[in-house]
Amino acid sequence: MSKPIVAIVGRPNVGKSTLFNIFANNRISIVEDTPGVTRDRLYADAEWLDNEFMIVDTGGIEMQSTDEIAVSIRQQAQIAINEADVILFVCDARSGITIEDAEVAKLLRQSKKSVVLAVNKADSPQQDAAIYEFYSLGIGEPIPISAANHINLGDLLDAIVEQFPTEASPNDDDEDIIKVAIIGRPNVGKSSIFNILVGETRSIVSDIAGTTRDAIDTSVIKEGQRYLFIDTAGMRKKGKIDEPIEKYSIIRSLRAVDRSDVVLVVIDAVEGVTEQDKKIAGYAHEAGKGAVLVVNKWDLYTKDNSSTLRFTEMLRKELIFMQYAQVAFVSALTQQRISKLPGLIKAAAEANAMRISTAVLNEVITDAVAINPPPQDKGKRLKVLYATQVKVRPPTFVIFVNDPEIMHFSYERYLENKLREAFLFEGTPLQIIIRGKNEDE
Repeated sequence: MSKPIVAIVGRPNVGKSTLFNIFANNRISIVEDTPGVTRDRLYADAEWLDNEFMIVDTGGIEMQSTDEIAVSIRQQAQIAINEADVILFVCDARSGITIEDAEVAKLLRQSKKSVVLAVNKADSPQQDAAIYEFYSLGIGEPIPISAANHINLGDLLDAIVEQFPTEASPNDDDEDIIKVAIIGRPNVGKSSIFNILVGETRSIVSDIAGTTRDAIDTSVIKEGQRYLFIDTAGMRKKGKIDEPIEKYSIIRSLRAVDRSDVVLVVIDAVEGVTEQDKKIAGYAHEAGKGAVLVVNKWDLYTKDNSSTLRFTEMLRKELIFMQYAQVAFVSALTQQRISKLPGLIKAAAEANAMRISTAVLNEVITDAVAINPPPQDKGKRLKVLYATQVKVRPPTFVIFVNDPEIMHFSYERYLENKLREAFLFEGTPLQIIIRGKNEDE
């Protein structure tokens, strides 16, 4: 199931970005007293009591203003409202209900979405008493908070997660189907590859970057295996995202990655790996998804006998965090090698969901340590005691040692490589957790 989306909305200067930064546990939004500082929607992953969700910050809504920037912010906020599962409506206890608050509340009532009302800056008894007037907004029970002083934020988060959808879509919980998100920059050929894989023209194919706006799901069966292919809008650099509808598409693309088991990271062979390609691939890697690097437009690449080898080496160098991903050189125009993708996808999905018995796992770890004993650090030798797998998607292993402080990253990488060799973990990231012998599993 994809992560729920929580959009923070409200008029300018009520503390939306401060809340966003607290929930995201990072200073992502600019926080100033000047209204209108946050002009773009920002998004980040957040978690509360084992509930993972995506939080979206928005600019301050000014319903009456005809200023070009205010109109754009209003459009952005409306898009965030449309996409969100829960709306966090933030007001200011010190100023009380304003005309803008009332207008935003009217907009939210019309949206028919779940809304949680937070009244910020309620950090004194007088302001606490003023909370009751916010019932008149017709949104529900107001929750007094102070973002600056971290007051009542636990109650607020409890109220938010209570509103999360409880039912997954039928495809999301079907373990027999492999969910595949096709991601990449605009105009690298994602929709063309999607159309070939599903056997029909479902996505609009155009040379105009950004043609695909929404994520499109199509279920197909290939050689007895069911796949759910998700075509997504191209992800551009933040500075190049001018249209509100395109920003909306990026959040849908990130949600598609969250829903998927495997991602096809499509790269333009002629343009090579760009910084944006690295960010897109990095998001999928951090999400623990299986991955296949799809180099499209290979028919346009000037080739010689070693072109494939050189391009692969360049990919490994530029995407150093994704050494595990298999590479496919394809042409959506000529359909060259597109037929190989389902097999690579299936292999990545199986590796991503692989579970190894503790006995077999420890045999491999013991052999690896015997072949290459751990080095000494400051006169103390690392002892690898035992290992266990704690979860899949991605495969996650806890290795217990006598002292985690002397586990060097190079030896950890050595053990990871030995696991990959022994169990053919191709196409999936692995997570290795090092713990001391007295720590709980």
